[in-house]
Amino acid sequence: MSEAPPDTATTSHQSRVRAGAISVVAGLGLLGVKYYAYLATGSSAILSDAAESIVNVIAAIVALAALVVSSWPADRTHPYGHGKIEFMTAAFEGGLIAFAAVVIVAEAIGSLIRGVEVRSLDLGIALTLGAGIANYALGWFLIRTGERQSSMALIADGRHVQADFWTSVGVVVGLTLVLLTGIPWIDPVCAILVGINLAVTGWRLAREAAGGLLDEEDPALLREIVDAVNDHRMPGIIQLHFLRAIRSGSFRHFDAHLVVPEHWPVERAHDLADDLERRVTQSLNGEAEIAFHLDPCKQSYCDRCDLDPCPIRQRPFVAPSRIPFDEATRPENPTSGQW
Repeated sequence: MSEAPPDTATTSHQSRVRAGAISVVAGLGLLGVKYYAYLATGSSAILSDAAESIVNVIAAIVALAALVVSSWPADRTHPYGHGKIEFMTAAFEGGLIAFAAVVIVAEAIGSLIRGVEVRSLDLGIALTLGAGIANYALGWFLIRTGERQSSMALIADGRHVQADFWTSVGVVVGLTLVLLTGIPWIDPVCAILVGINLAVTGWRLAREAAGGLLDEEDPALLREIVDAVNDHRMPGIIQLHFLRAIRSGSFRHFDAHLVVPEHWPVERAHDLADDLERRVTQSLNGEAEIAFHLDPCKQSYCDRCDLDPCPIRQRPFVAPSRIPFDEATRPENPTSGQW
């Protein structure tokens, strides 16, 4: 069983925590700008944008705490580490976004009923647009860091922040229309549209987080492993099947059945599996471990086994040497699997 070197894991953790801290500080600054814009204009749309920024800050603080906890090493009660908390954080953030959407829509409807009065729209447009551009840059940074460090918490935070950018764009368009047409009710209508868009974003985040918590299959991740096994394949590695993966924050655990020659001694097959685990793990980005269960070939894989010479071969080798993805991710006997 192999793991990434400790110094690599430490550097990755520091990078994630640093990105989380930047998100908190930047979120507080952008919230201040948007709240000032609301005070200057009295716009319901700008208030909706500021309300989402409050959610951004809360979510960023929770995400930062989750990043710290997810770095705790595996122990007896948490054998796969503490990284699942990042998925919990993402689900929490999706719920916060949906809550913010409800508040925004309710406030906008109230403004329509009470009557709308806005002022200093040019200042409000400039401040909102500037804050939106800064949000987009921050979101891009968080998503990029999250993908590089395999952090669901950072990716969720980055997507939320970038959703805030589109909120700001909608607000700017709405205020510009109010400025050009002089029709004030466009402002709360714009806020309602912003709220609906936020609700969709919150649902998507929560859905993706639930998939991580329930260990939903990730075809892209499994394909990465199959490609790595094929790239580092050596004589004696006949077939791979029943490949599965568990994601726990930036840590990934893989297990699979590895078919080896049935006439090999246990020690030889074990050494080969250990060597393959080490090579594949080192080729992956981020922290990972792989565990192979060894299966004997039972002379049923002769046509795809390139081991030469082989004392028990029944048929000549004729198949391509690369292991197909669809075979690697299903049980050896489809009727015996759990799906």
